[in-house]
Amino acid sequence: MAIDVQFAKMNGLGNQIIVADMRGRADAFTPHAAVAINHDPATAFDQIMAIHDPATDGTDAFLRIYNNDGSEAGACGNGTRCVVQALAAETGKTAFTFQTVAGLLNAAEQEGGMVSVDMGRPRFRWDQIPLEEEFADTTGIELQIGPIDAPVLHTPSVASMGNPHAVFWVDRDVWSYDLERFGPLLENHPIFPDRANITIARVVDPEHIVIRTWERGAGLTKACGSGACAALVCAARKGLTGRTATVTVPGGDLLIEWRDDDHVIMTGPAEYEFAGLLDPATGQWQRQVEGANDNAGAGAG
Repeated sequence: MAIDVQFAKMNGLGNQIIVADMRGRADAFTPHAAVAINHDPATAFDQIMAIHDPATDGTDAFLRIYNNDGSEAGACGNGTRCVVQALAAETGKTAFTFQTVAGLLNAAEQEGGMVSVDMGRPRFRWDQIPLEEEFADTTGIELQIGPIDAPVLHTPSVASMGNPHAVFWVDRDVWSYDLERFGPLLENHPIFPDRANITIARVVDPEHIVIRTWERGAGLTKACGSGACAALVCAARKGLTGRTATVTVPGGDLLIEWRDDDHVIMTGPAEYEFAGLLDPATGQWQRQVEGANDNAGAGAG
């Protein structure tokens, strides 16, 4: 056991993030370690953002992203903002290019501390999301939950923002839906071979959407950046909004812009909480206090 990986506990609008420095190492997080780290209330997280050495020329790092069930994710906008803030403080740089399993991400710290992340191009074709069966129109697919004649949620828009998303449109308060109950059922529906992030969205006006998201592999979250991006592009495709809108998540507001070059830009804050050291094999960790380690936060491994 070696508790020697530096990490920062951060959050993006309440989305709990572990930023772990895996540079100079050949190992990776084990699913057991991710589950153990999440089991401790002090380090419970939505995603781990593991910063590895760049694998491609012209990039700053390779990011591996882990959900709190130990599975890997293709994209996490809120987590990427946290990585940018951490690396900007370390290096003095403000612009970064990251490689992920979902492709390249460009991100930059703006004046005032806000961070913009280029989340790439959305994908709408059924086999790119992916879906188990073909749908010619993914602005609304045949999927519902609840009684056949009076479904609670139905006809979601679907898209990929590096990970699969289903957006259910509602006309009342998004908090009035039992997402904790419906989320797991929909995430694991057979129509989604890779599972899916499930979002309930209400369009307030053409420049404002309110959402709640059940995040694939993580559960209820205060902020899902890729979910906010999916909501905006799906709303724009349906003519419910323009190509730029404020998306309100439980943790606050994100500004989402679907540019003419098809790239989706997400802008929002990131916040540092505390630092520590961890073992990516077991999940054991300890907190750093004013530059020194203590054992007050030893997690169960």
